[in-house]
Amino acid sequence: MSAQEGAAVKSSGTKATRTGLVVKASMDKTITVKVDRLVQHRAYKKIVRRSSKYLAHDERGEAGVGDTVRIVECRPLSKQKHWRLMDIISKAE
Repeated sequence: MSAQEGAAVKSSGTKATRTGLVVKASMDKTITVKVDRLVQHRAYKKIVRRSSKYLAHDERGEAGVGDTVRIVECRPLSKQKHWRLMDIISKAE
């Protein structure tokens, strides 16, 4: 298996998108989005849940904690912020 087979291959001109849950929205114009993914354990072959947190730019401050959002990759906006809010899929109840 080569190094590129395991990595996600992006076609030219398309940006990576992720769907996740807003877990923090207390910063100005920034939200923290938790993205879950399911992976198979190497040795035991069990499906396990892994999660990553991304800082995303929310220009209008419209996303709140508990919202399900879609984020898209963009140029680096700060040291840790490389994503921006694309749209809100569902608001928290």
